[in-house]
Amino acid sequence: MTPRIPLPTREDLDEAQRAVWDRVVSGPRGQVIGPLRAAIHNAELAGRWSALGESLRFSTSLPKRLSELAICVTGRRWSAQVEWFVHARTAAENGISAEILDAMREGRAPIFDKPDEKLVYEFARALQQDGRVPDAIYAQAVQDFGVKGVVELTALVGYYTMVSMTLNAHGIPLPDGAAAPLEAPETGLFHLPEAAP
Repeated sequence: MTPRIPLPTREDLDEAQRAVWDRVVSGPRGQVIGPLRAAIHNAELAGRWSALGESLRFSTSLPKRLSELAICVTGRRWSAQVEWFVHARTAAENGISAEILDAMREGRAPIFDKPDEKLVYEFARALQQDGRVPDAIYAQAVQDFGVKGVVELTALVGYYTMVSMTLNAHGIPLPDGAAAPLEAPETGLFHLPEAAP
């Protein structure tokens, strides 16, 4: 994928942009990758974007395994190559099975052994697919994760939707020329099937 916008290095940046870059590199991300490569064109946007992303990715009440699963659902819906490339690996490192990730990538109904994973998948899938969450799924999420957890899960899906749109709109390339891990539909968004019963 060829980027549609310049992707500056630190040396290309003005003082305000360099300050944001340095905060990102010294934080939990450790590098400027993905959508921040686009957002850095506006230092204030990039700073706020980075702070929100760090909060949602590293500081919620949800277990990292479930957060990364929700991010993968979102990345797959949007066929966001960089998002899937980064977060499918992190999801696997945090306990999401290869079988689940393969099913999601290929568009098959994933089979879940863990009820909390199935719940997060269905919550994120419904929100991405239909723009709302059915009452029964929402009520179960509140019961299992609390109101705080459901607010965080919803924000996580929303934030990574913005990430996906940014990656896709600006053609942000995969690191080091890696091959695209996802097959995108010709038009529209990828269909996420319901989890297997």
